[in-house]
Amino acid sequence: MKIEQIYTGCLAQGAYYIESNGEVAIIDPLRETQQYVDKANKENASIKYIFETHFHADFVSGHVDLAQKTGATIVFGPSAETSYEAYIAKDNETFKIGNITIKLLHTPGHTLESATYLLIDENGKNHAIFSGDTLFLGDVGRPDLAIKSNLTKEDLAAMLYDSLRNKIMPLADDIIVYPAHGAGSACGKNLSKETVGILGEQKRTNYALREDMTKEEFVNDVLDGIAPPPQYFAKNAMMNKSGYDNFEAILQKGDVALNAEEFETIANQEGALVLDVRTETDFVKGHIPNSIFIGINGGFAPWVGALITDLKQPILLVTPDGKAKETVTRLSRVGYDNTLGYLKGGIATWKASGKDIETIESISADEFSNRFKNDAVHTLDVRKGGEYKAMHLEGNSVQHFALDYINDNMGTIDSNKTYYVHCAGGYRSVIAASILKARGFNVIDIAGGFAALKNTHLPLTDFVCPSTL
Repeated sequence: MKIEQIYTGCLAQGAYYIESNGEVAIIDPLRETQQYVDKANKENASIKYIFETHFHADFVSGHVDLAQKTGATIVFGPSAETSYEAYIAKDNETFKIGNITIKLLHTPGHTLESATYLLIDENGKNHAIFSGDTLFLGDVGRPDLAIKSNLTKEDLAAMLYDSLRNKIMPLADDIIVYPAHGAGSACGKNLSKETVGILGEQKRTNYALREDMTKEEFVNDVLDGIAPPPQYFAKNAMMNKSGYDNFEAILQKGDVALNAEEFETIANQEGALVLDVRTETDFVKGHIPNSIFIGINGGFAPWVGALITDLKQPILLVTPDGKAKETVTRLSRVGYDNTLGYLKGGIATWKASGKDIETIESISADEFSNRFKNDAVHTLDVRKGGEYKAMHLEGNSVQHFALDYINDNMGTIDSNKTYYVHCAGGYRSVIAASILKARGFNVIDIAGGFAALKNTHLPLTDFVCPSTL
């Protein structure tokens, strides 16, 4: 028996490769599926089943493409409905993979069809659970993502309480827990940085598995402080339910080198968004007018999903050398399949063609401190709500909204003012500044973000421990 977790940091997502005696099961595969086929071929094994723990909202799964490539059967939990061929299993139904058995445990709550897969080894012993978004390490899945359900989030949270206590907690303490996500995922509130755990440890430390917790307490605790889901979640979930275009075709269309004239023509004719994925430092020094920055070295795919509202938006790329294919791939993971090409040679090509270049003024925290003291400056803090509440700049001209919700807050920005924008370290502030600048606002970036501002003598609120917020 072989179990391999294939973890993708950008999505904080774990897919799983399970093999026994020449047969393979894949759990929650990524959009780019050739890696699983290659792995199975290398082991002289065949992919028999593709198990989906639920209709994922935070990424587009590769189940449809993988099934078409291999003939493997897609398996979902009870109540799932799909627009493509899939096997809808019953609660406690079992599946053989070589010498091992996978038992489907229906664990509704995160979504109605959510399933946890129990692996029973060659000796008939319960070995591990692949818990999807039902149980994370340190947390549980958010219960507000069901597709077209008449149930409330309170109803789903109550279901999740029952699922955990009736299906998960009765299992032995030594069972290994393989969740679908770790820290950084928006599918829960307080996920651990660890990506593999032991059930007994979760019973002792996970707030949601406390034995004396009532259903009412559980519902309140799970829903307390839960932020609205990113706008792309519902769209990705529907793609996973209804199907999508072939990944290889998406990659072929998007991984196309364009010279400056071709790039500009497509941008104008197709109404394409120019997405610059270099570093924030490179972007502020020079970029194509009206382009948007979301750096590939940060939380790229989730930020694209949060900020670009149309999955069908035509996109042109400005990338570091050799990063075009990776960027197209990572866009497709969250359903952005309409990339039309990239600027060959990058920003140097644009400059060499004599076309306009724009910059964003970026100043140090010390320089901002001088201006803050001497002028009536307007500051925009784009960190998350919890970060802002923990500590922030004091002053009547300090404004806050999280970058996640910038599109909902455009009406609160005055085009006649200049805004000094900061986040925690500098990545998010340049994203915000690029969006605001492209929409005609006057912005200046504070390099180093709040981490640098704390080392000045600027007035700050008293620190509040995040655990008390």
